[in-house]
Amino acid sequence: MASKPSIPKGTRDFSPVEVSKRNYIISIIRNHFENYGYQPIETPSFENSDTLMGKYGEEGDRLIFKILNSGDYLDKVSSAELQNINYKQLTGKISEKALRYDLTVPFARYVVQHQNEIEFPFKRYQIQPVWRADRPQKGRFREFYQCDADVVGSKSLWQEVELVQLYDAVFAELHMDGVTIKINNRKILSGIAEVIGASDKLIDFTVALDKLDKIGEDGVKKEMLEKGISEVALLKVQPLFDFTGSIQEKIEKLTELLSSSEEGKSGIEELKFICDNVTKLGLKKAILDLDVTLARGLNYYTGAIFEVIAPKGVSMGSIGGGGRYDDLTGIFGLKNMSGVGISFGLDRIYLVLEELNLFPETVTTSTRVMFLNFGEIQAFEAMQTIQKMRALNIKAEMYPDNVKIDKQFKHAEKRNIRFVVKEINDEIFTMKNIVSGEQSQVDFEELVSRIGVGN
Repeated sequence: MASKPSIPKGTRDFSPVEVSKRNYIISIIRNHFENYGYQPIETPSFENSDTLMGKYGEEGDRLIFKILNSGDYLDKVSSAELQNINYKQLTGKISEKALRYDLTVPFARYVVQHQNEIEFPFKRYQIQPVWRADRPQKGRFREFYQCDADVVGSKSLWQEVELVQLYDAVFAELHMDGVTIKINNRKILSGIAEVIGASDKLIDFTVALDKLDKIGEDGVKKEMLEKGISEVALLKVQPLFDFTGSIQEKIEKLTELLSSSEEGKSGIEELKFICDNVTKLGLKKAILDLDVTLARGLNYYTGAIFEVIAPKGVSMGSIGGGGRYDDLTGIFGLKNMSGVGISFGLDRIYLVLEELNLFPETVTTSTRVMFLNFGEIQAFEAMQTIQKMRALNIKAEMYPDNVKIDKQFKHAEKRNIRFVVKEINDEIFTMKNIVSGEQSQVDFEELVSRIGVGN
């Protein structure tokens, strides 16, 4: 007996209902991207390995899915290398391509490759799947979609202000109250590392700090010590773990803490500009909060960094994030091309909307009316009517086979098709509302009216 087929861990099949709900979220995000002037692009699912490797830090590199070379993938490997089994050396010879880890680095590659065709500043959005060889858990998958908006070619902090507004606009339309947009600045983190004497450990410092919500204060301190950050430095950084108050109060504390760091003070000024203007312009639903422990472990961020947290009481953490990267395109040879961008976590947003029961009922509405099949003559009349209804953008179909009426009715019920047309006589339609049980005879105009208004 053949074994039951399965799919890889961390991937999913999506039912028609799930796809409809995902499309609902995507359509709202896409609409706001375009309202804010972002243009769509797409990039390949896989890139050359050297495009991706080394751009996400050591932890990120480990999570990149490598693709074996086609044909004899061991062709470039010598017998000695096979015997030594040094996987780091072997990987580059047997795998020259990899599935994309995110959309930002491929976007940077796109900008460099197409720089002569692009009008800067360039605002792009991209909604495509990415892959990470992560440990699957709730809200964390190996294949998932990202919905990104980035602008390159401008250092203006008004871009950051606008991106906060963009987040707010999307979550407001999704009716998600209490979403928190956390903000920090990598220059502030660099300044903190400087004043505690750990500038040479900046990456280790930020990677550890970024895990605060996962492993707690003690876990972060333990990891920092293991990475060579001194006990004295940890004592100096202690105030970060108890940073409370309003944004203004936090900025005042940071100003005092970073008084000896020029880079830190620059980060504070940038934060102040963004927060002050967002506050003046106002937000519809979201809450803006300064979180000095927010680090976002990706190495390419250089300025403002964002993380979006689901409403309180929802068993989900981050549902979005992003930040400023001053020279990401520099890794591909195009210098001084500043950019900033954000990402929406589609899969996690889906889970939050499910948990809060925020999907409208109409999202999963498919076929509005099904015509029963009584044989060839009436089937043709039904198809003529269906053709006219589809021209009016009404979702209609006919049961394809002339089988027992009970079976056709049960099919409509299981598909949640509310209306069934039982008979057609002299352009008069006998229709039944399966939900209410009401049955009536109507002409075409009345049929369209009853079916098309969402009853």
